[in-house]
Amino acid sequence: MIQDFFTPISAEVLSYEETSKEMLGRQLVKHTDELGFPDLENVNLAFFDVREERGAVGNQGTGIGADEIRKQLYQLYGGNWDLSMVDLGSIQPGNQLKDTYFAVQETVDFLLKNNVLPIIIGGGQDLIYANYRGYNQLDQAVNLAVASPKFSFGDIQDELNSNSYLSKIILEQPCNLFNYANLGYQTYYNSQEEISLIENLSFEAYRVGALKNISIVEPVMRDADIVAIDMGVVRCGEAPANGNANPNGLYGDDLCAIARYAGISDKVTSFGIYEYNKLFDVNHQTSKLISQVIWYFIEGYSLRTKDYPYGSKDSYLKYLVPFENEVISFYQSDKSQRWWMQVDIPTQSKYKRHVLVPCSYDDYLNTIEQKVPERWFNVHRKIS
Repeated sequence: MIQDFFTPISAEVLSYEETSKEMLGRQLVKHTDELGFPDLENVNLAFFDVREERGAVGNQGTGIGADEIRKQLYQLYGGNWDLSMVDLGSIQPGNQLKDTYFAVQETVDFLLKNNVLPIIIGGGQDLIYANYRGYNQLDQAVNLAVASPKFSFGDIQDELNSNSYLSKIILEQPCNLFNYANLGYQTYYNSQEEISLIENLSFEAYRVGALKNISIVEPVMRDADIVAIDMGVVRCGEAPANGNANPNGLYGDDLCAIARYAGISDKVTSFGIYEYNKLFDVNHQTSKLISQVIWYFIEGYSLRTKDYPYGSKDSYLKYLVPFENEVISFYQSDKSQRWWMQVDIPTQSKYKRHVLVPCSYDDYLNTIEQKVPERWFNVHRKIS
């Protein structure tokens, strides 16, 4: 069982008094010395942190700050949520870095198979690799969405770390990655070769300036299985607690909006926040922001409507749009009013989960004008 990987929540955090039963600290079932490891039956969300920083390039100290986030999170008032949530405690660093990856992978695998959504607090963002490997046994292609100023390809010969994890995900077998989407990259931190590679692999990347209209993130989140946040994506004036903090980046409310979209997405099955470093956390500013990001994810999760792929599209409104030599089918949910566009694939394809591509109403209108969204072409290229 996965409890062997975990140590209980510290006495210091438990002594951090919550004053109201409506606060999250009172609503979470916690892993403590007294109560032991929580029962995971019928649990919706499971928090845990990973105290691993050996793979965090330029951000030593990122493995020791999760309790600061807990202190802030426990003080927030919950919403009108009917959810069962647990805090599993901490995964301590293994003897070797690969041992920590194994513990994270096995934990994610166990939680997914028991229909529990893990919320992971890092640690370095190289842990995204371990999170991704937790999907190995599900026999499905997965979509990864990462908010980060860098793509983290690194060099092929580099060891696995926070600057190279994406190359390892793409190149190492088994490769279960169907799509990678970057949110908030900054051009001067990524080589032209890397930017071209994103395009050649039919991946998605949205510059930080494009996210001024944060609603464009919604279809991306609706198509993701794994959502990960590198706190370096937020400008240092909003979130200084990162050894690689940047003067430019997203605002805090943008990150909260991304988290809410991720929570609402019926497809998202794991969520992680990485690269927080308490050594640089002025007035607890960043730990407060992260706690609010988690709050918005929970809020979104509580609003899930069981849309596609978990609900049938048979009752959806269907619209047919001629384009060149074919017809593209659009669907609108009768429950959430959200939109999808269909990519035709062979019935036996392992990519069945990706046949409907999330989109917006504007995408539908643009297709009528023969301006088909790039996301449709990306999926079409991958499966044709």
